[in-house]
Amino acid sequence: MDLRDVDQFAKEIIFEAGKRIRDAFSYDIKVETKADANDLVTNIDRETEIFFIDKIKEFNPSHKILGEEGMGEGIDSFEGSVWVIDPIDGTMNFVKQHRHFMITIGFFVDGVGKLGYIFDVMREDLFCAIGGEGAWYNDSPLRKLKPVRLEEAVIGINASWVAPNRRVNHEKMIDLIRTVRGTRSYGSAAMEIAFVVSGKLDAYISMRLSPWDIGGGTIIAREVGAIATNLKGEPCNLFTQDTFIIANPSIHHEILTNYIEEK
Repeated sequence: MDLRDVDQFAKEIIFEAGKRIRDAFSYDIKVETKADANDLVTNIDRETEIFFIDKIKEFNPSHKILGEEGMGEGIDSFEGSVWVIDPIDGTMNFVKQHRHFMITIGFFVDGVGKLGYIFDVMREDLFCAIGGEGAWYNDSPLRKLKPVRLEEAVIGINASWVAPNRRVNHEKMIDLIRTVRGTRSYGSAAMEIAFVVSGKLDAYISMRLSPWDIGGGTIIAREVGAIATNLKGEPCNLFTQDTFIIANPSIHHEILTNYIEEK
């Protein structure tokens, strides 16, 4: 299998899916809830995932697909070639703002991330990587991240983790917020990961993400030197929800050691 052929195919279907999503704003979008009232899904999420599945199966029927909306057959291992797909990451932004949502895809071979993509649908910006060969923002290479002091860092974090909650010691999170230069929250994990790998953010922290949220982004992260783990410092789990941090390597350990205390 030639990875460059897979890469070219992936980019073609990502750009085509992006156009389909943009065109969807001209007709009715049907919104439903999943686990709770804030966990949204639309007919466009499902239609886009089916589009990817159909195209991938045409490209190579042996390839397996793990998608957020569960429209495919599912997987029980990462043996062989596996695509991990989130057709719209940031569905609430998609519904409410019509911007700040991403397509994100990771391509794995025998459990090793080979190709990663994060596509800003409305801006038509593509962050991508080929394992071992580098990462790009559109046609420009992404450079290795430069060291940053925590006091000068801008981090992505949801404000709910600074309030009392059942997952993490919020007092330590408050200390972190007081230490860094600034915070942001964009409502799309893939977007925040893209901002870390391109140096627009210096870290992003979440208490609950799924494999399709991070599959593509962790592959890009490796190519620019960013470190992506769970909040115990362990490798990311691609089979279940877990905590997550991606950070500039100069502050990753410092954040985990001094400011993260899980309950």
